[in-house]
Amino acid sequence: MASFKPTKIQVYPKLGEKVTQDTLYWKNYKAPVQIKEFGAVTNIDFSPVAPHNYAVTAFTRIHIYGPFSQEPVKSFTRFKDTAYCGRFRSDGQLLVAGCEDSVVRLFDVSGKVALRMFKGHTKAVRVTDFTSDRYHILTGSDDYTCRLWDIPNSTELTSYQEHTDYIRCGITSKLNRDLFITGSYDHTLKLFDARVNKSVMTMDHGQPVESLLLYPSEGLLVSAGGRYVKVWDLLKGGQPLVSLKNHHKTVTCLCLSSNGQRLLTSVCLCRHVKVYNTTNYKVVHNFDYAASILSLGLAPDDESIVVGMTNGILSIKHRKSSEETKEISGQQKRRPAYRVFVKGKNYVPKQDDYLVSKPVKQHLAKYDKQLKRFNVSKALDTALETWTRFRKPEITVAVIKELDRRGTLKNALAGRDERGLSQLLNFLVGNLVDPRFAPVLVPATEMILDIYQSVIGQSPVVDVQLQRLQDLLEREIGYQQDLLEVLGMLDTMFTSSLPRKEVPCSETGNKPVVPVVF
Repeated sequence: MASFKPTKIQVYPKLGEKVTQDTLYWKNYKAPVQIKEFGAVTNIDFSPVAPHNYAVTAFTRIHIYGPFSQEPVKSFTRFKDTAYCGRFRSDGQLLVAGCEDSVVRLFDVSGKVALRMFKGHTKAVRVTDFTSDRYHILTGSDDYTCRLWDIPNSTELTSYQEHTDYIRCGITSKLNRDLFITGSYDHTLKLFDARVNKSVMTMDHGQPVESLLLYPSEGLLVSAGGRYVKVWDLLKGGQPLVSLKNHHKTVTCLCLSSNGQRLLTSVCLCRHVKVYNTTNYKVVHNFDYAASILSLGLAPDDESIVVGMTNGILSIKHRKSSEETKEISGQQKRRPAYRVFVKGKNYVPKQDDYLVSKPVKQHLAKYDKQLKRFNVSKALDTALETWTRFRKPEITVAVIKELDRRGTLKNALAGRDERGLSQLLNFLVGNLVDPRFAPVLVPATEMILDIYQSVIGQSPVVDVQLQRLQDLLEREIGYQQDLLEVLGMLDTMFTSSLPRKEVPCSETGNKPVVPVVF
C-alpha cells in the first residue's frame, strides 16, 4: 500500500518589513544595558557639555552617570523625601532639583552638599529649570504656583498663581531669559514673561498636561497629556497646528532628536516609544520596553537612548560604531557555506556498493491524521481551530482544497451545529475576498448555502454571520464595479493619447489612394 501523502500547504508570498532610512537609523543600537535604581526613575537629563553625563532622578537620590559607565560617577543623596526633576545648567556645572518636602536644592556637580536651598513653596516641587542667563531658576509646584528665584542672592523674584491645579511640567526659553512656559493638570499651558506680573498667552490642551517641549527655533511648542500630543504655533498666538492621537494611554515624555527632525514620545502603560517625522508627523519607528515608561532621554547626536521605568530599571541603548557595524556584517557573511549542507548528497554509488536505507518516521499534523483515518469532518474541525484560523489561514484553505479534491467536502461541511457553522462562516467572512483564497473558498461558500438554506432564520447567531457575509459580498461587488469603471476611463485616456498616423493604401489601377487613419 502506498504511504499517506500529507496535505500540501501552499506557500503564499509575504510582504516583508518596509526598510526605510529611519528603520536603519533607529535600529543601529546595541542591546540595552540595564541598571537597577532604588525606585521609579522620574527624570533623565543630559548635560549640555562634553562628555555629556546624564542625571537620573529616582526616589530620594540623583545619580550622575558617564556616557558608558554602569556605575554612578556622582550621587546626591541629601534629600529628606522623593526628589524630582534634576536638571543641568547650560554650562554643566550646576544641578537643580525639587523635592517632596517643597524645598528646591542647588548642587555643584563637583561637590556633594547643596550650595543653595530655596524655600517658599508649600507642597512638592515637581518642575525645576535654569533660565538662559544662568542666574535664575524656574520652579513649579503642587501648590499651583510657579516661581522665579535669584541664584546669587538666594531670594524669590516673582511668584505666579494662575493655574488651578498641580503644575507638573515646565520649560524655559533658551533664546530669551524672561520667557518660560508651564503645563498643569488644569489642562492649560501658560506662557509667562518675567517682565510683567501675569501670563501673556494661554492654551487649552484639553487633558492634564504631563510634558512640554520647545523646538530649537522656539516658534513651535509640543505638549503631551492624556492620549494626545499637540503642536502649537507660538508665533501665531498659540494656534494649534497638529493633534496626534496614535497612543492609547497617557503620554508621559517628549524628546527631540539632535537634528530636530524626529520627535520621540513615550507612553507609561503601553510601554512604547514612538518616533515621529516632524515634517508630516507620521510614525516612522517604534521601540518596545518591558515595563511602564516614566522618563526618556536622548543624548546629543543621538548616541544613546536612556529610558527610566516604574520598576526602577534604567535601560540604556548605545549606538553602534562604524567598526562594530562592519564587524557584525562580516560575521553574518561568515556563515556556513552551501556546500556544508549538501555534503555527501551528490555522492554517486559504485557498482559493488550496498545502500543501507533507514526508514524515516513520518510526522503528521492533526488534520492529516484525521484525513488518514477518513474522518473528514474532524479534519475540517481541526483546521478551524482558533490559532490556525487566525494565524495560519492558508492551512485551513489547504484542508478545504484537499477535501474538495477527494470529493468529500460536502460531507465535511454537512451536519454541523450552531457553533460549528458559526465558526465556519466567521472564517469565510474574514478570508473570502482575499485573492489568494477566493478560488477555493467561493465554491465552498456556495456549497454551504446549498446545504443550510433550509435552516436560515432558525438561529440568530448564524443569521448574523450570514448577514455579514452578504454585506461583504455586496461591498466587494461594488468595489469591482468601481474598478471596471476606472479601467474603462483609463482605456479611453490611453487610446486618445496615442498619436494619429496615416497609412497610405497601395494604388490599384486608376483608383484613388485612400488614407487609413489609426
